[in-house]
Amino acid sequence: MSDDPRLGLSVTHRRYVPYSHAHYGGSLVDGAYVLGLFGDVATELGIRSDGDEGLFASYSDVQFVDAVRAGDVIEVQATLTRIGRRSREIEFEARILARATPDVSASAAALLDPPLVCTTARGTVVVP
Repeated sequence: MSDDPRLGLSVTHRRYVPYSHAHYGGSLVDGAYVLGLFGDVATELGIRSDGDEGLFASYSDVQFVDAVRAGDVIEVQATLTRIGRRSREIEFEARILARATPDVSASAAALLDPPLVCTTARGTVVVP
């Protein structure tokens, strides 16, 4: 199925990380927050590619490359990389686009250029 036009289909979501999600010193956010966002983009990807939300079966790889902090603006992307009869393999990447800069002022933030990759993953979704 390498000629399937759905291969390479991508979905991207952006989200502000609220301070209510900070669990650790330095306003750090736990890695499960990003994995939840990966589930959200996988769901939309399934709807777009198969007309069904599907069922997230497993992650085969997850890499926490950099910390996510409250006040970040992050972008998560899911890309369809393999299509089986009932399974779909998806590559995920989360990037920090902007970060709070409380040393400047309480509400200051800066765009990151280039964005900072914070989490990558590969997962499998099963569809009916």
